[in-house]
Amino acid sequence: MSLLESLLKKVVLDEAIIVIKEKISESVYRIRLKSESIKKVEFTSGYFLRLGIGIGNENVAFKDKVRSYSVWNINQAEGWLDLAIATESNGIGSKWVINCNVGEHVYFKWKKGNFLLDNSADSYLMVGDLSSLSHLYILNRNLTGSKHVESIIYSKNTSDFFNDVDGLRPFNFYNLEQNSISEILNLVKETLPKLKGKKKVYIAGDSRVCIALNQYFRKELSWDTKQIKTKPFWNPDKKGLE
Repeated sequence: MSLLESLLKKVVLDEAIIVIKEKISESVYRIRLKSESIKKVEFTSGYFLRLGIGIGNENVAFKDKVRSYSVWNINQAEGWLDLAIATESNGIGSKWVINCNVGEHVYFKWKKGNFLLDNSADSYLMVGDLSSLSHLYILNRNLTGSKHVESIIYSKNTSDFFNDVDGLRPFNFYNLEQNSISEILNLVKETLPKLKGKKKVYIAGDSRVCIALNQYFRKELSWDTKQIKTKPFWNPDKKGLE
């Protein structure tokens, strides 16, 4: 292990242990991490973890040693959280989750970002692919008051979809190719009339879809930027995009 990695573990990163590993769909695993530090964080739905998946592995380049994952569920009283990690990309993170085992120690750091829960609207539209499903689940699950939620969640393989932690599937799922921007846009246009009152949209996953839909809402519909939340989780042309 390099000196830099040793310093990261001691000074920057918190330590957790894998207590559950469970395959929950054709290409997705649930990983539960337990750590005393989880009890102390001031958590807001929408937080990520920067997970040091390659710490101590000299065969992994330093830039590939950290990946960001959405916190899908959290129990601070007991000090654990759940991640849902997809393997369809066959990248560094995918290989790690396939090969990790219960009892292993991992290192992490909180990442807050801006793709957070916002309860200020009356109606919500949530759009995303498999990579964003757990993130949109926790946002939806923690909306307070009487909210109207519409959704467009897509994947080219319907067997990849998984239930939320409460066993429910509150979203609408679609069998679409990854970059089906025209089809997704048509679904958005069909869905928008259902939204009433103050509106907000969450768009996540493929960066190409995020860009196209963001432009549609801003330029064609003239939505205020505060109504639009986007988070590109990945880009096919950029390795390591979160």
